[in-house]
Amino acid sequence: MTSPRSLWRHRDFRQLWAAETVSQIGSQVTLVALPLLAVTLLDANAFQMGVLTSLSTLAFLVVGLPAGAWVDRWRRKRVLVTGDLVRAVAIGSLPVATALDVLTLGQLYVVALVAGTATVFFDVGHQSYLPSLVERAQIVDGNSKLEASRAVAQVAGPGITGVLIRVLGAPALIAVDAVSFVLSALFIGRIGTPDVVPDRAARRPLRTEIAEGLSFVVHHPLLRRMVACTGLANLAGSFTGALLVLYAVRELGLSESVVGLVFSAGAVGGLLGAVTAARIARVVGEGRTIPLAALASATAGVTVPLASLGAPVPLLLGGWFLESFAVIVYNVTQVSFRQRLCPPGLLGRMNASVRFIVFGTMPVGGFLGGVVGTWLGVVPALWIAVSGACLAAVPVLLSPLRGMRELPDEWDGGRVPDADPVAPRPGG
Repeated sequence: MTSPRSLWRHRDFRQLWAAETVSQIGSQVTLVALPLLAVTLLDANAFQMGVLTSLSTLAFLVVGLPAGAWVDRWRRKRVLVTGDLVRAVAIGSLPVATALDVLTLGQLYVVALVAGTATVFFDVGHQSYLPSLVERAQIVDGNSKLEASRAVAQVAGPGITGVLIRVLGAPALIAVDAVSFVLSALFIGRIGTPDVVPDRAARRPLRTEIAEGLSFVVHHPLLRRMVACTGLANLAGSFTGALLVLYAVRELGLSESVVGLVFSAGAVGGLLGAVTAARIARVVGEGRTIPLAALASATAGVTVPLASLGAPVPLLLGGWFLESFAVIVYNVTQVSFRQRLCPPGLLGRMNASVRFIVFGTMPVGGFLGGVVGTWLGVVPALWIAVSGACLAAVPVLLSPLRGMRELPDEWDGGRVPDADPVAPRPGG
């Protein structure tokens, strides 16, 4: 195994990183192209956009918990490859249906549900796989590099969409996403580290294994605060996400290409957050970074409804930059903490339990966004979402995290250390 300073020389990590990068770029293209397809070609209204957003994340609520127990029983590499291929087939059906002039909102709903289900298994397996490929001291660095890929995709994907959507159209760009999942599967298939699967004889009832993962999450005093913060933030974020493209195109009068440009330019903050997250955690302290990043993200969200009062492009650009930066810093810090904290045999169930809670709020938020946007109007609905995002930061702001530098790992037995505002971190 390589040293913590030479992760780029780690062949298996490079394969995982390449798979993440190519898949994320394609996914970011679809993230913009799919709602535009619904709004511009199928004339979807606010309620229908809410349903589409809800279905894309419904699987986290329905199969999120058993997915973790299953992933802990299966070969994680196989889970990742299968998830990629399922998403490639589902998403690839959209440009085919468009070419045959048979595309409907019903098909968009089915594709969102199927792709979302595959994503549940892929994401649980992905986060559980990294600690088995790298050393414990490399986990934060590895997560930072993977988040950097995500941030680069957030910059490049919507930008590509904004430039090419008028030339190729949304269906052709969605086909790019289908190809990206195939490439991702090929990269993951090249990983050579043996994938250890627990002995079948050691398995216990599925309900027992699920309960262990959920209990680990809800009984840890710091982890449950982070989960509460993330879950509430995702509720508000999906509320906003259901209406965002509709708001930008119909309320603000932005063109498809400008929408892509706003997403792309604003996501530069995410790239900055990814490449600086590890250093910020070292300087500020891991514990303090989490509430500060949550507060910054919530504050930045105010610029979205404010854009309806004037200067929409500058406000969206600035807000998107700060929010992306803060969210990535928050994610790198808290995901790295979770991975260090959890024993290897419980990683899949722990990650699934976290995702069940934090992503299980997203279909609810997406549906509520569509309903409230139809009932009160898009702009009032966005103000409600901003209020929810601000409340989401409270669990970590009113916690011991504010005074902590170091966060515990599994060897601490879940103990919450005393706040130490001045002690340096080891090796820092």
